[in-house]
Amino acid sequence: MLGTIVNTVAIIIGSLLGIGIKKGIKDDYKNTIMDGIGLAVMVIGIMGGIKSENIILVIGSIVVGGIIGEIIGIENKLDNLGNSLQSKFGGKDSNFSKGFVTASLVYCVGAMAIVGSLESGIQSNHETLFAKSILDGISAIIFSSTLGIGVAFSSIPVFIYQGSITLLANSVKGLLTPQVVNEMSAVGGLLIMAIGINILGIKKIKVGNMLPSVFIPIIYYILVNLVNLIR
Repeated sequence: MLGTIVNTVAIIIGSLLGIGIKKGIKDDYKNTIMDGIGLAVMVIGIMGGIKSENIILVIGSIVVGGIIGEIIGIENKLDNLGNSLQSKFGGKDSNFSKGFVTASLVYCVGAMAIVGSLESGIQSNHETLFAKSILDGISAIIFSSTLGIGVAFSSIPVFIYQGSITLLANSVKGLLTPQVVNEMSAVGGLLIMAIGINILGIKKIKVGNMLPSVFIPIIYYILVNLVNLIR
């Protein structure tokens, strides 16, 4: 869990630093910064998405995962959690919930979150999560300087999400071939691109409801292996 703990602390520290400089940034500058972040997030997502070697699987994962997420209502649960935290800790910060949800999704759906957590759990190799911690800490400064303290609280779902993958990694390591991880990362890339679209205000996409999509490639390859065994 060391990698996840370091990542969590980095987000908190970065957020606190960003909040410290928030008052010194004019609103026009904040809007321009957020537009820049949105564009950068979209590029990162595209770079991850084009790695796929099975685009049909990626499309199927988004569709099936999205349906599962809609049934569970992940997006609403994240919003409700954000609103609940805002009522207790956010005060008059109108962007608290937005900062919480946006940062949580950005930090959780990327390839580094998945691969890094798997490496921590299987090999006790925390290098990927250490690198992610640096990136997340820097981005937390930028996010919180425009969206406020809600970004710091995104460390909670990051800790739970990455920690769960790390703890479960050993039980599923036989299924996590490079091919499976690659397709999971590609699906994550599309979700990151969708977050960029949300930040830019182009369209409101329920990215939270698409989170199960990241894990559909594992189920797909399990079924493929079962079919091959039956044959």
